Amino acid sequence: MKKVLITGANSFVGINIEKWLMKTPDEFQVDTVDTMNDVWKQADFTKYDTVFHVAGIAHVDPKPEMAPLYYKVNRNLTIEIAKHAKENGVKQFIFMSSGIVYHASKSLKGDVKTLDTVPRPNDFYGDSKLQAEIGLHKLESPLFKVCILRPPMIYGPGNKGNLPRLGWLATKTPIFPAWHNKRSMLYVENLAEFVKQCIVRQMHGTFFPQNAEYSDTVEIVRQFAKEHHHKIWISKIFNPFVWLGSFFLPAIPKMFSDSYYVQEMSKYDFDYQLVSFEDSIKGLEIRKTMK
Repeated sequence: MKKVLITGANSFVGINIEKWLMKTPDEFQVDTVDTMNDVWKQADFTKYDTVFHVAGIAHVDPKPEMAPLYYKVNRNLTIEIAKHAKENGVKQFIFMSSGIVYHASKSLKGDVKTLDTVPRPNDFYGDSKLQAEIGLHKLESPLFKVCILRPPMIYGPGNKGNLPRLGWLATKTPIFPAWHNKRSMLYVENLAEFVKQCIVRQMHGTFFPQNAEYSDTVEIVRQFAKEHHHKIWISKIFNPFVWLGSFFLPAIPKMFSDSYYVQEMSKYDFDYQLVSFEDSIKGLEIRKTMK
């Protein structure tokens, strides 16, 4: 039996990983601990084989004055907990980093990541995650394996990210541009299975889990509209407005540009892409307001 400690209680990812692992209670014992106010220091790390560190400040278009807090939580706290885990005999440390460690394009040109793409974050959220990765690599040893995950956007039931907002838009707008794109995304159950395999196989290194298929903003809107019985006219006639708006509205490139990992980066010798993208967005709740 693998004994796992999730640092970051009540997080969207942490809750879903715990539920997934506990589907096979004969294989896993899972505990969670909060990282606020040093509560984690009261936990007995000597009991665990793996620490899955998911705690951190999320990407929310932060103000510059918040930078010190991001580095304190996303970098310093991560390294401090990893050191403590290593000193207490934990064999594996899994860190939830992010695809944001790469340079995110802010134009319709988009970005494509390969194994040769060098991380070059363009905000302090991404840099705080990258600096945490660098610190973790310094702790690696044959007895302390570091497993770093750089997922794209994660979504699923209960998540409050941009996908539910796009779903809301799809049920309200009568028109939408046919500006097709490719984006890497990761359904939370596919992530959970990937984490399970990381634990079982005691994996170490840097990994790039994603869905088996790329998403397309146009097709997402089409499916949400269809599911909610909303008539929508999708046409290339409106594409010039996308191109023009991209120079003035940051939300336009976020919605319509390409942003993906090449699929070869995400193929491993086990199957974790259990849920197709089409099935994963069926029945997802929608959320009013768009950023």
